Amino acid sequence: MGAYLRGSSSKCNTAERMLRKVLMMRRVLHVKGDVMCTLLLLVLLCFLLYTRQVVLSSGGSRPVWKLEIHDSTSSSRILLGSSGAKLRNELHESLLPSCIPQLNFNPRQSRSSSEIRSRSRRKKVPPTRAADKLPTLPPFDFKSYLREKDRRNFKLLIDQPKKCRIREEEEGGGGSAPYMLIAVKSIAADFDKRQVVRQTWGKEGMFQPGRSVRTVFLLGIPRNRSSLPWWDRLLAYESQAYQDILLWNFEDTFFNLTLKETHFLEWVNSSCAQVKFIFKGDADVYVNVENILEMLQGREPDEDLFVGDIIVNAKPIRRRTSKYYVPEFMYGGLLYPSYAGGGGFVMSGHTARRLNSACQQVELFPIDDVFLGMCLQLIGISPLRHQGFRTFGIPRPSAAPHLQTFDPCFYRELMVVHSLSVPQIWLMWNLLHDPDLSCHNRTGLTSGPFKWRGRIREMTGDEADYGEKPEFITH
Repeated sequence: MGAYLRGSSSKCNTAERMLRKVLMMRRVLHVKGDVMCTLLLLVLLCFLLYTRQVVLSSGGSRPVWKLEIHDSTSSSRILLGSSGAKLRNELHESLLPSCIPQLNFNPRQSRSSSEIRSRSRRKKVPPTRAADKLPTLPPFDFKSYLREKDRRNFKLLIDQPKKCRIREEEEGGGGSAPYMLIAVKSIAADFDKRQVVRQTWGKEGMFQPGRSVRTVFLLGIPRNRSSLPWWDRLLAYESQAYQDILLWNFEDTFFNLTLKETHFLEWVNSSCAQVKFIFKGDADVYVNVENILEMLQGREPDEDLFVGDIIVNAKPIRRRTSKYYVPEFMYGGLLYPSYAGGGGFVMSGHTARRLNSACQQVELFPIDDVFLGMCLQLIGISPLRHQGFRTFGIPRPSAAPHLQTFDPCFYRELMVVHSLSVPQIWLMWNLLHDPDLSCHNRTGLTSGPFKWRGRIREMTGDEADYGEKPEFITH
């Protein structure tokens, strides 16, 4: 009996131990089951998200999230979309290019990144505060300019050696040089602007007995030649057709306009030394050549004359965002010398020859208008302000805000008006030469004395201070 009880007790102990093991296994399996269930749910959720994005990318224009590997040996991956493009822009703007791995060129990857950049631009993501605090970089490499500014002589690629050879019978026995030479600053791509000038105010010919007018266009080599791949053929054919192109072998940039100024003066000194007067301006201005010729009556071409919209007491622009920004190490003075707005001015042939000599002695300055003012200051010529030169446009009177400033009755009394488009130049030319045009103050295009005569005057130190007004900023 005792043996039976001991056997049954051991069996109970064994069954109890087995029950404990079963319970323990159930607990373990239950915990592992929860973990596995959670993992399966996460995988299913990721699969659903991926499927949704694939469907949207195939049928819609909404941004796609793409997984890009920035390096074959790197384990980091960036999920790119609109937020990814923003992240990459922030990395670029924070001036940390080394944080972005450098990849070999891959057309497929390049295309995807360009798509992301274009989508981020379309969404117009506002700049971050960190980007706002970054210093504004100058629009021009002044240190490089200073290193290369002593290169002053560039080859003339297209010349017009016969431009100033006027037949004596055409000049009325008054000599072999034109009475006035029109020189227009232009660039290779602006063929339409040159054409409208040729057909309107820049048309060559005889305006009055003994007063012949000739026109040339001043150009350099385009900086972005890929945008106009046939620019050399264009200018060659254009020069052959019109014989009015002067092309030099320097890049046609804003800060190289000073080179265009110096090379033109050299060309005048060598190929057009006997010219009596010169008008020099931009291609986007409207010019009343008849009024200029009337103003020049009684003026001696062998005397100094420099007339335009003169700017005095102008301060160097120190704002890096300005087109006319000049650092202090480039120009440390408080004020610029008096200079004429580059939209258009008139000078005598005698002054042009003196300026050619003076500009060889003055160090090149990146703003051509101011540079010419420095040359005038060197030879002691005071530029004259004339109210007919409106190189900053025609301001609307505050007392008459309803007044239309694009009015031929305004323009017919002026010399130069700046910032007109090609259709506006063409329209104004036809309006002013319309025989049915009627204005209250004058009845004919050239009838009666010109109203601006006698209003040329020298500038004094107490004239209006342009400083940093918009006149100087918006040429």
